[in-house]
Amino acid sequence: MSTIELIKSYFSNLSEQQIHQFERLKEVYTKWNDQINVISRKDMDEFIERHVLHSLAIAKVIQFTDNSRILDVGTGGGFPGVPLAILFPKCHFTLVDSIGKKIKVVSEVCDEIGIKNVKAYHMRAENLDSTFDFVVSRAVTAMPVFIKWIQNKFNKQNQNSLNNGVLYLKGGDLNEEMKGIQLPIKYYPIADYFKEEFFETKKVVYIDFKKKSKK
Repeated sequence: MSTIELIKSYFSNLSEQQIHQFERLKEVYTKWNDQINVISRKDMDEFIERHVLHSLAIAKVIQFTDNSRILDVGTGGGFPGVPLAILFPKCHFTLVDSIGKKIKVVSEVCDEIGIKNVKAYHMRAENLDSTFDFVVSRAVTAMPVFIKWIQNKFNKQNQNSLNNGVLYLKGGDLNEEMKGIQLPIKYYPIADYFKEEFFETKKVVYIDFKKKSKK
């Protein structure tokens, strides 16, 4: 199955522009990854499944409404933020990472593919003076630490089907890690949406920050 056919098999209502952007992702990332290594060689062989499709699992949990503001913390080379920005072109994405070369790749990829709804910053999330509807990330640190980074980053008003909060891509047994978190948590197994073996132990972890944002 080709790159775009795999994505289209799970997301059937893509525009011509979205199809074109998804088709170009691997080519452009390969070019930049050869110059600034942000993705392992092994993972580049499975780029669409392990990076693009994995990122898009969040879109199986929620369809962001237009003008939603999403922060991607520890974005690395741009995941999950870049694929989500393609899928939701009327939303606003802010991608941050503490490693400058990774943000350079994100910026160059977005410029080259014509992704207009992404702003990428070389900084730590704690130092960002903005608020968002959702914070997304892909297993950058243990959840209690992550929550400290982003606990004051949420808008008070909700405009989506889920209350404002965290959507976190994580694998394995999470019970111990989540034990001390005093916020509503829900797990969405990605294997419920995607049939590839890679997703068997992967989850989207949703943490509801509604109560936190009202304090």
